[in-house]
Amino acid sequence: MTAVLFYSTAWDLPSVPPMSRPLTLLRCLSILALIASPAFAKPPAVTLTTIVRHAEGLTLNWQASSPELQFTVESRTTLGTGTWEPVPDNPWPTPTLSFTDARPESAAHYYRVAFAPIPGQRGRLISATKVSTLNKALIQFIFQQAEFPIPADKEVNFYKIIYETVDAQGLRTTASGALALPVGVTTPLPLISYQHGSILEREDVPSRLNLEGLIGVAFATSGYAAVLPDYLGLGDSPGFHPYHHADSEATCVVDLLRAARTYCSANGVALNEKLFLTGYSQGGHATLAALRAIESSHAAEFSVTACAAGAGAYDLSETTLNRFLQGIPVPNPYYYPYLIGAFVDVYGFTNSLGDLLRQPWRLIIPPLFNGITGSDLINAALPANALDAFEPNLIATLQSDPEHPLRHALADNDLLDWTPLTRLRLYHCSGDQDVTPLNSKIAYDRFRARGATQVELIDPAAGADHTGCVSPTLLGGKAWFDSLR
Repeated sequence: MTAVLFYSTAWDLPSVPPMSRPLTLLRCLSILALIASPAFAKPPAVTLTTIVRHAEGLTLNWQASSPELQFTVESRTTLGTGTWEPVPDNPWPTPTLSFTDARPESAAHYYRVAFAPIPGQRGRLISATKVSTLNKALIQFIFQQAEFPIPADKEVNFYKIIYETVDAQGLRTTASGALALPVGVTTPLPLISYQHGSILEREDVPSRLNLEGLIGVAFATSGYAAVLPDYLGLGDSPGFHPYHHADSEATCVVDLLRAARTYCSANGVALNEKLFLTGYSQGGHATLAALRAIESSHAAEFSVTACAAGAGAYDLSETTLNRFLQGIPVPNPYYYPYLIGAFVDVYGFTNSLGDLLRQPWRLIIPPLFNGITGSDLINAALPANALDAFEPNLIATLQSDPEHPLRHALADNDLLDWTPLTRLRLYHCSGDQDVTPLNSKIAYDRFRARGATQVELIDPAAGADHTGCVSPTLLGGKAWFDSLR
């Protein structure tokens, strides 16, 4: 919960506009008392607007940067000591932005307005819309064209799911994803969640039955109930995509699993107790984030049978940052401004991505992250070495200051300092130049050192690059899951 202090002395305040001098002390107190809650990466703003003395008492008015907040006004009669208590005879918490205290004018009063997210129902199924029914002949044809060596065993119904979740600040929002179900199967199905790789175009998501959506079809035709989150800021979710933000990746996965279970229960689709997690590239990062969240916070609700994470950037604060600062060329340099821009949006350590870029890229690059521009165009707009697009001062401070806020943001999204309990395979090909295999090697070493002896590190196609490793990873993971289902 976050608190902002307001102050009055025995109601001895005139009605004052927000910017007049008597409010100077009030504003200083407000700034000093702003306490960032762990629930927020970038705390929502609450600002005092007016204090009005009138016949009924004293009215406080404030503004909030989000409609998804609720408030409790607390008071005490001394500033430095005493217990903050909710003002009596009021329905707290409330979403309203005003409060009138009609108590007798007998003493000085100090106020604070405490605020927190309005609680939602994470995982609530909002809608399920059938996108397509794919018969076995069509599935087999698509797989042949896409070079998926998987037989089409069952017809598949493919749905777009809209569900409730929380954003990177812990506030209620909605997200979309896909659910693929085999048709005509009466035995209980294992559940699998596939997390997609990096995308820039809002509509290029699994719920639109894109190429990665076909991975859900591949699992469903083989007898799985497959869910595929679009993530925040993509598909039907509002805002900018918080790229590689581990907590919101995890909540998207967990809450889509909940929504899928609701749909299946309401529509006679039986599920067994098996749950599998898999993903590649950004999806590898999202998969480990989801596994960590499930094991640490949702173990009573979900039990993961096995997890296969492919080619993820699990060590953002060291391996990824060091490659960036060393100016090592990568096939897809858009990754760096995408990542840094997302963390600016989530953590708010500067106003915009443009603040961190030098000319001419300061004007060129940020508008391209608009949800309709593909990676090829952004790559072409960047210099050969992405490091050259960034302000030299930023690079110098990142190199010299271990406490730089970007370093902290990256470290906050590392996925190394925990001990997996689930059977886990880390897939990574040795020829990957987009996401260096060192990420998986470091994760493997850390997990094993912490006692997670069930973790394996696998190179499914020695020498393959990032793209060439996709199919061997997914096929290897699926074969492993098939043996455990």
